[in-house]
Amino acid sequence: MMTEYKIETIHQLDYTRPTIEKGYANQTLSIDISQVDISIQPLPERVKAVFIGGKGFDLWLLWNAVQGKTRWNDPENAICIASGPMGGTPLYPGSGKSIVTTISPLTGSVIDSNVGGYFGPYLKFSGFDALEVKGKTSKDIIIFIDGIEENIQILQTSGLPDDSYDLSAILTDHFGKGKPRHISVVSTGPGAKNSRIGCLNFTWYDLKRKRARYKQAGRGGIGSVFADKRIKAIVARWDSVKADSNNPADIAALKAVGRKHSREIVELDPKQNEMAKIGTTHLVSIMNDFDLLPVNNFQYGQHPETDNVSQEVYRRIFDAGFDGCWMGCTVACSHGVKDFIPLTGPYKGKKVFVDGPEYETIAGCGSNIGIFDPHTIIEMNFYCDTYGLDTISVGTATAFAMECFEMGLINERHTGGMDLSFGNRFTALEILHHMANGEGFGQMVGQGVRKMKSIFAKDFGADPDIMQDIGMEAKGLEISEYMTKESLAQQGGYGLALKGPQHDEAWLIFLDMVHNFMPTFEQKAEALHWFPMFRTWFGLCGLCKLPWNDIIPEDNKDTPEPAKVMQHVEWYAEYYTAVTGKKATPDDLIRMSEGVYNFQRIFNLKMGFGQREHDNIPYRAVGPVTVAEYESRQERYDQQLIEKHKIDISDKSTEEKIALLRKFREELYEKLKDAVYKRRGWNHNGIPTPETVKRLGIDFPEVLDLLNTHGVET
Repeated sequence: MMTEYKIETIHQLDYTRPTIEKGYANQTLSIDISQVDISIQPLPERVKAVFIGGKGFDLWLLWNAVQGKTRWNDPENAICIASGPMGGTPLYPGSGKSIVTTISPLTGSVIDSNVGGYFGPYLKFSGFDALEVKGKTSKDIIIFIDGIEENIQILQTSGLPDDSYDLSAILTDHFGKGKPRHISVVSTGPGAKNSRIGCLNFTWYDLKRKRARYKQAGRGGIGSVFADKRIKAIVARWDSVKADSNNPADIAALKAVGRKHSREIVELDPKQNEMAKIGTTHLVSIMNDFDLLPVNNFQYGQHPETDNVSQEVYRRIFDAGFDGCWMGCTVACSHGVKDFIPLTGPYKGKKVFVDGPEYETIAGCGSNIGIFDPHTIIEMNFYCDTYGLDTISVGTATAFAMECFEMGLINERHTGGMDLSFGNRFTALEILHHMANGEGFGQMVGQGVRKMKSIFAKDFGADPDIMQDIGMEAKGLEISEYMTKESLAQQGGYGLALKGPQHDEAWLIFLDMVHNFMPTFEQKAEALHWFPMFRTWFGLCGLCKLPWNDIIPEDNKDTPEPAKVMQHVEWYAEYYTAVTGKKATPDDLIRMSEGVYNFQRIFNLKMGFGQREHDNIPYRAVGPVTVAEYESRQERYDQQLIEKHKIDISDKSTEEKIALLRKFREELYEKLKDAVYKRRGWNHNGIPTPETVKRLGIDFPEVLDLLNTHGVET
């Protein structure tokens, strides 16, 4: 790869790397690129006790960096990256995560994303529990954190490619000094610069394939903030990772619990979901079978061509071999496609390696836009990564535009002559390329669903009410790829999620609709407390959630609470105790998360959100909007109106039945809000009560002042 480029150091700070103690470096790194300044801050004990690590540390740093009026592209908006006390453990599956946090271009509030790759552990082992980058610059810069040489550099650069794959390869070689596995690169691409839905790519080095590979911090436009600041890349360099790199309190206990969980995965994964062979692609057929796969902008939950993009197809397409995005992870689910040849774009006719696709990409850039061709999905996956774009937002935003086109709300005059019919593969790819280049109709799609609704109404005269019903975003974030009409639990999981409708906070659809683990209203409300709290805990500690509930003990179904997989929760408590030396029970893990979770809710309040009105979701996530949707499940909906709601529908038109069903379902969703708010210790408006704040130890003066400002007397 011949590229002429310049990289010049403009500021360097030498430091003495601290010894990691029980999972912590006990300091954070702050970089202000406006001032070309680097500083190292001690980690206060109270911050460590309350915020634990990972997302917690990110939130604390971001809270102190921004004001309520700060916007995503203001210099003071910070990008914060952290791992956690257990991050970087090679003895326990799924222990290589980074958590990235910033103010989102889509939501205007806090966004966080949990991502694999080597960066978070390398950052910590280099001596920093968290990194905060703020400011803006007029020239491209690279931040280089060298834990081996013990220095941090801000470098000015020119001539490097925008393409994220090329960039990562060049920087891995440049900084690796012949040892590419010592390097992890964080970067984005041109799509992030030209849209609001940019992602960040975090690399891990694949020794077998001799290439830097990707995992994505995808949601909420974090990559767009990165590009707006003119950060070309952040690079971390570290030496070998060992069993005791975290200097755990009890290495023997850590080895024992790690061995138990790893052995179980090796034994049971081949019998269950085969994550090590097909990753999350197994979900495609399951979601289709249970009428939960989003089709044509979430109108339908099934499609007869789904087998064309299901696990058996990807089993044949994926390149065989170990695919762990962290060392020692036995789940090893980061599969890819070797020697793929795109049909369009700058890589047309050239062999490339594609990281993925995962379920979300197959559903978002496949079924949800009416495409059931695996090769088109793989090509969209590749270019989203190359351009630095979130596949979920790309898919959901494109699906919205396509339905608006099919409804006649927009037409070819608006789209630049493009036929946006569902299933038009070449149009979907054309939109993607336009999005990356900031041109044509694709530039509009790249602003996200919420912005499109406003533009289509103002400039094209589209009906805002119907767009509100079918525009699949909440809090400004595009909904991830699960069809929730029949799952009240997942409706709450999306609507009540703090950052917007992303399944990593409360992925209840499988438990609710496939396993029927929470049939009663009370069980759903309890689940919407416990599951977000436990899932938050993974983001505090630098962990992946997949080992928890994607491979489960054989006797799990016979336990009192099978949805929680309590055997694994107990193992995680042992794991936390072994690393930190702080004795923890499963209840303690939930308590840790509650403090951070409630702090994030209050952070939303600081940014002008975080109240009941902001927990609404589009009606399509709740029930059928159109006649065609209703009639696709007419027997089910008619039966509900007759048996559950005691309605005589013999003389009712489909439109009348839709209106009746809507009334009942919207009322039920509001009742769910009330039940969940009460369980979480929030008031009727969705604001944490003073008692909750004090119980959780987040009663900082500025938090109490903020509650008082919103009429919550402390």
